Amino acid sequence: MRLATWNVNSIRARVDRVVDYLERADIDVLLIQETKCKPEQLPLAPFAQAGYDVIAHGLNQWNGVAIASRMGIADVETSFANQPAFSKPGADPVVEARAIGATCGPLRVWSVYVPNGRGLDDPHYAYKRAFLARLADAAGTWAGQPVAIGGDFNVAPTPTDIWDEADAEAPTHVTQEIREDLVRLEHAGFAELSRRFVPDERRYTFWDYKQLRFPRNEGMRIDFLYASAAAAAAATGAAIERDERKGKGASDHVPVVVDFDPDRLGITGGTVISSPRR
Repeated sequence: MRLATWNVNSIRARVDRVVDYLERADIDVLLIQETKCKPEQLPLAPFAQAGYDVIAHGLNQWNGVAIASRMGIADVETSFANQPAFSKPGADPVVEARAIGATCGPLRVWSVYVPNGRGLDDPHYAYKRAFLARLADAAGTWAGQPVAIGGDFNVAPTPTDIWDEADAEAPTHVTQEIREDLVRLEHAGFAELSRRFVPDERRYTFWDYKQLRFPRNEGMRIDFLYASAAAAAAATGAAIERDERKGKGASDHVPVVVDFDPDRLGITGGTVISSPRR
């Protein structure tokens, strides 16, 4: 089973590239972030023609998450337990479209898009910290099942996960406290799999469009796939698909891929073990 996560930075603008990648890379399940559309606006036909079902959660032209699967989709959830809301000035708090979960074949998967944080003094940074804390709390309740959490975490966990920690665009990605917030997922029983197989320093997953960041390899490693112990034990390999940042119309992120041995993903007597729907 091949699982990937990818912040596509607008699915309507890049659907052809995404579907082409799914077929070329033989992806079974893709966790998608930053769809930037409502579910009814998502271009489903190209996915269907390629043999994929899609579920999506989006409220407007911002954020948005989705899952594309050729292994079936069941028990869909559009938020995790106690997912925090964000309050814009003069508006009611909203639980944004930043998480979607489903059972795809033998694996329970979650696509998450962690808030950017914007600035250290911005309310969005406190929201980011709360999101990571609540996600870790929820993950702790999933830890006994084969579960994978993939997405854009907007955190560079180590100094070598960013080209320059003084980058003006990323102060909320490199603080000690935000790095510790991300580590809470490990304390909840989840291991990050891409680094297990791709430990190299300066192997980034995001490069800003401006100032020739990609040709200069001035990027960040902020996209990850975490797995519970049951899922991690079945992992056999991983890759960061750097070449997907090349060419016309590329997203500023690239896919992160993990391969699993499906025979070790918790199938007992033909029954798929999955998290109960809340």
